Amino acid sequence: MSGAVDERDRIRAAMDRILTGRPERSNGTLTIVALAIEACVPRNALTQRHLDLKNEFYAKVKERGQPTDAETRLRKQVVRLKELREKDKAELGQLRADVEGLVRVVNQLTLENHQLREVLSAPDPAVRVLPVQYTLPQPS
Repeated sequence: MSGAVDERDRIRAAMDRILTGRPERSNGTLTIVALAIEACVPRNALTQRHLDLKNEFYAKVKERGQPTDAETRLRKQVVRLKELREKDKAELGQLRADVEGLVRVVNQLTLENHQLREVLSAPDPAVRVLPVQYTLPQPS
């Protein structure tokens, strides 16, 4: 086992400070990152060398009956994502309805265009081009 001789003692002391709400170096969140900062040890000391202390910390957090900060943050994110999904679902429904309407309009215009081309291709079309009068703006 590597690390400082008093590493386990520092981790236990940091655990007590965080769990009693008296952190000195960290933000006091109930996470391994905060525990490592509070104990002045690298995070991997808890995730690789002192797994028992990490598990003990999480067990004590669970005993308190309070969700961890990570769990609280993830729950908030889940709520936000569900709200966004509902918004997207409503928007998608509106877009689908718009597409159906636009397809009908395109079909109608295609039919009208086809009919007008048939009229214009007749030997004596009933459609006549009207002359357009342009008026030039008068200088002031």
